[in-house]
Amino acid sequence: MNDIKNPRTLSKSRFKSALECPTKLYYYGKKKEYANQMAENEFMMALAEGGFQVGELAKYSHPCCEDMGNCGHHIQSLTYHDSLAETAKYIHNENVILYEPAVAFENLFIRIDVLGKNGNEVELIEVKAKSYDSKKGFRNKNGIGEFIASSWRPYLYDVAFQTWVMEQAYPDWNVKPYLMMADKAATATVDGINQLFRVKKNENNRTVIEVTEEITPERLGDSVLVKVPVREYVEMIWNGQDINPLKKEYEEYKNFFERAREYAGFYERDERYPVTVGLKCKHCEYKNTPDSAAKGLKSGYEECWQEKFGDDFDFEEPHVFELWNFRHTRDALERGIYFLKDLIYEDLFKSEPKIPEKGMASVDRQWLQVNKRTGRDMEDEHINPELFDEMNEWDYPLHFIDFETSMVSIPFTSGRRPYEQTAFQFSCHSLHKDGRMEHREWINGEPGVFPNYEFTLALKKTLGNDDGTIFRYSNHENTVMRQIHRQIENDDEIDVFKDSGTSNAEIMDWIDTITNWEVIDLDGKKSRDRGDRDMIDLWKCVKSYYYHPMMKGSNSIKQVLPTVMNVSDFLKAKYSKPLEFGINLKSRVLWQADSNGKVLDPYKLLEPIHDDISGNELYLERGEIQDGGAAMVAYAKLQFTQMSDSEREAIIQALLRYCEMDTLAMVMIYDHWHNCYYTKHLKN
Repeated sequence: MNDIKNPRTLSKSRFKSALECPTKLYYYGKKKEYANQMAENEFMMALAEGGFQVGELAKYSHPCCEDMGNCGHHIQSLTYHDSLAETAKYIHNENVILYEPAVAFENLFIRIDVLGKNGNEVELIEVKAKSYDSKKGFRNKNGIGEFIASSWRPYLYDVAFQTWVMEQAYPDWNVKPYLMMADKAATATVDGINQLFRVKKNENNRTVIEVTEEITPERLGDSVLVKVPVREYVEMIWNGQDINPLKKEYEEYKNFFERAREYAGFYERDERYPVTVGLKCKHCEYKNTPDSAAKGLKSGYEECWQEKFGDDFDFEEPHVFELWNFRHTRDALERGIYFLKDLIYEDLFKSEPKIPEKGMASVDRQWLQVNKRTGRDMEDEHINPELFDEMNEWDYPLHFIDFETSMVSIPFTSGRRPYEQTAFQFSCHSLHKDGRMEHREWINGEPGVFPNYEFTLALKKTLGNDDGTIFRYSNHENTVMRQIHRQIENDDEIDVFKDSGTSNAEIMDWIDTITNWEVIDLDGKKSRDRGDRDMIDLWKCVKSYYYHPMMKGSNSIKQVLPTVMNVSDFLKAKYSKPLEFGINLKSRVLWQADSNGKVLDPYKLLEPIHDDISGNELYLERGEIQDGGAAMVAYAKLQFTQMSDSEREAIIQALLRYCEMDTLAMVMIYDHWHNCYYTKHLKN
């Protein structure tokens, strides 16, 4: 039933959700009724990427006065009627700048980031904390394709929706839509731009921006934001020309305007849109977790599948959605295959699979998962003996490293670009041949500092005194070190390491020894060069050599660690006693079990990084947990929010615990494998 004070209108965020799946509108906003694993996602991502700072900086890019005074009108009202009434006071002025004005038409409602009006000429500006590359633009094929790139469609649909509502509400106006974003080609010319805008909560617990000092053109320097006209893309969307017709889903064939009105009608009536299931369901945020189920929340995902297939649909049966790296999920669903048990080997590939030099081929790894998850293969743990051959090549001391990083939209210091990699923390566990373990760490918690070069020096000091094998988990650490290598190379006119007694070239050479990178020969052929100590990727070792059905379809360290802890008597014996090494985790008991004997996830034994950010429960992308996400948000809090010294220290200590747990997790996985290797040789 519609609330007169707050009518059920289709906003731009609700329209975005409906584009993903119109049935989601029925669950949207019902926080006390339905689980939503993405409930805090937008706020957390905006904080982590500096989105609040981008939004505030955009206002100062559109001042009413030359002296940059805040003489535009910021519409502060939050409710439907109040925001419209406040907007109406100013929107008919001949010349005006409005921030977050409200516009309504029928049962459609929008809040525009920045609106600039000069007579009947109106600029509608949507501000996004997203990087823009003018060389690629918004189209496929490096900006020259016929259709809009899928990565840009959500943003451009947002603007298309707002432009249409604005034109319906004010048909005599000439609306010019823009996207305003961080320009990857721009370079900051002043220090600390993002420190001008601090995030805080007001007395109503609403997120607001506090300006920390007087804003002048000189203080802002050259703009790192770019305002891109997008009228042609808006009209492509309106005309149904934005997507290749051969790749359109059923909903995408509908007229844009009729589609919006249809979704608005269903939302206004609080009526569930007719359910269709498919690949889109894989990342549905309206799924239950044990925690949300314990709170009595319902699963929209389950309701949809039950409506389609009946109340007896078995959610305990392993679904094709969990099959690792499965590229033919859509095809399987269209053929009525929903469970792993119904797959045959030939369903996993369309052409003859490639056989790797070592380890399992992807298709064989998938088939192994199918057999173990469905009970066809009764032996749970699989360890390919080739793993032990590879372990024989590893040299002590073994160094297990993990980085925490951030990529913010507004640079910390002059000379830096938007979305440059910022490495603010590392942890390293080093296992010596005699069994001795060392833990070393480094962190920067100081606001407004570009830490990468100090980070690199500390890492070199940690790893540079021996030839031991270095381990990472996935490719992140290699990517970060190559990006730092390029940063040093681009700063070649500055001797950035002069105070350390070394040179730029020496540091770059050292980075080369522990990484791999792409090279292109004169014929354009690509290959990879590798340093003498190129880091070993434990994620690849898991993928190539190890599987247990408890991992389901994930090779994430957050899934592999609890698995090996549940199956390994060796880990139980070692880690059910107080930890004898480390810094932040020393003396902790990390092997603990619940009343059913199932091992508790060690990450959940850690105190949260901050009040609302736990170490492994931050959902950031497509409904999946992204490792390091909580750390990234915590670092953003250190950079962008007001807090006491004690709060700052608490976050830093929590970050140190979290990162140390990441490298200890790698050690524990290695411990299990090494014990299996040792046991195998004893038997022989």
